[in-house]
Amino acid sequence: MNTPLSPPGAERADGSSVQIGALVPLTRPGWVEAGRHLLAGLELAVRDVNDAGGIVGRPLELVVRDTAADPKRAAAAVDELARLGVAALAGEYHSVVARAAAARADALGLPFLCSSAVLDALTDQPTEWVARLAPAQSHGWRIYANFLLDAGHRRIAVAADSSVYWASGVRILRDYLAPRGGTVIELDMRALAPAAVCDELVDHRATALLLLVGYPEPAVSIVTSVRRDRRLAEIMMGAPAGQPEFAEWATLLGGDGAAIPFLRYLPERLSPLGARVEAALRERLAGAPSFVAFEGYDTVTVLADVLRSHGADRARAAGSWARVAVEGTRGQIQLSRTPGVSVWQWAWPPVQVVDRDPAAPDRFRILHVG
Repeated sequence: MNTPLSPPGAERADGSSVQIGALVPLTRPGWVEAGRHLLAGLELAVRDVNDAGGIVGRPLELVVRDTAADPKRAAAAVDELARLGVAALAGEYHSVVARAAAARADALGLPFLCSSAVLDALTDQPTEWVARLAPAQSHGWRIYANFLLDAGHRRIAVAADSSVYWASGVRILRDYLAPRGGTVIELDMRALAPAAVCDELVDHRATALLLLVGYPEPAVSIVTSVRRDRRLAEIMMGAPAGQPEFAEWATLLGGDGAAIPFLRYLPERLSPLGARVEAALRERLAGAPSFVAFEGYDTVTVLADVLRSHGADRARAAGSWARVAVEGTRGQIQLSRTPGVSVWQWAWPPVQVVDRDPAAPDRFRILHVG
């Protein structure tokens, strides 16, 4: 069964509402906290759209499907949502899952505005049906690599799991760092226990370790092992994929989870719209919203603008990406064709390198702005 259930009436076929299918990881092995934040942003934006009159007088509704970080489940959900008659798709956090969803949306002719996935090649071939708000991985991770160089790191180890996403990250880092005097040392986490990572770091004289691994495990165990090893007191740990963004990270690791820089897609200061949305999200989530919640809100804001202008006709909606010009929570959103990116892209959302303050792990410090 898909969870959560769609709200009453969300699957009516009488044309009284305009429906958007929402793909969200809400159960394990998906990153559940990220999914919860993404859904909160999507739902809040739907409420605001409807408070402002809906889509030319018709209410906007979400039809939510849990992808559970499973590409096959996501592809099946796209098929189901297409049959139900949704006008467009929104959401998804995990890049590999979003890639599967994008392939089905492209094949079925269903507009898909991806909220959070960053793989450059979200589809194998350029497509008119798919657009994205998150920055491409190559853009964000090059900014992160530049941060490492500015901080004096030249021997950088990466503890890497096996996936298209992590392999892409390693390649981006190596291609950027090598011409600038940096060395990337890849540690295969299929072969190493978390405790063994420490010996590898000492042997390779690494000054930084990047966590390109699953969360919470083995990321939490690696952090704990490195923090406990006196030989590695000076090493910097980083997590470009953003694991420390969420409250669960601080709960699991406490002070050990501080001073681990990660990428966050927020401006230094929120606009009045961003500040209003931040307050509403904080109430909805009973805590500080992550950048993923803002991505969800902006996704529905863009789709609502497209649907108001072009109706629920899928082809007309997908044909309008180039004309998007919408105020989002993190700046003016416009979509364009970007070299090396196979989908319509917001180039670019604001990018920060941030960590949790060791003096107060619930507080974030901005270390670098891209």
